[in-house]
Amino acid sequence: MASTATFVVHEHHASRLHFDVRLELDGVLKSWAVPKGPSMNPAEKRLAVLVDDHPLDYGTFEGIIPTGRYGAGPVVIWDHGAVEWLEEPVVGLRKGSLKFLLRGRQLQGAFALVKLQGPRSTGKEWLLMKKSDEHADAEFRLASALTPAKRQRLAERTPPCESH
Repeated sequence: MASTATFVVHEHHASRLHFDVRLELDGVLKSWAVPKGPSMNPAEKRLAVLVDDHPLDYGTFEGIIPTGRYGAGPVVIWDHGAVEWLEEPVVGLRKGSLKFLLRGRQLQGAFALVKLQGPRSTGKEWLLMKKSDEHADAEFRLASALTPAKRQRLAERTPPCESH
């Protein structure tokens, strides 16, 4: 099965830096908070916590979520592009195993999200894994997209985004 949709990875400087991996599915962006960010190294499995769905238009959001609101802090697009589902994603989500290809500026190739099971699981913990392919990079290092200049531009935007 091969169907194409969009993805975005937001770099989110909230109370703690994390990266939100968002995959288009069923008319929304299914979202996982990834504390250490995605990796192109197949040896690195990253915790990915399933969070609330977001509307598709949130995929273009960059801004500062105001102090006092949930997720307060700067949000920038770290990567975006196309996601190609390798298996039926609705079934995979239900089963706890999503397999897909990403075609972004930074993330390329095959990935999987696998739901963690067990007595301590809340049901929201998944692992994000890069699969071994021609795009895998054992030397991959996560670099911030929030430069001082970009932070300044975000701060100058008015009014702040109230709906996010």
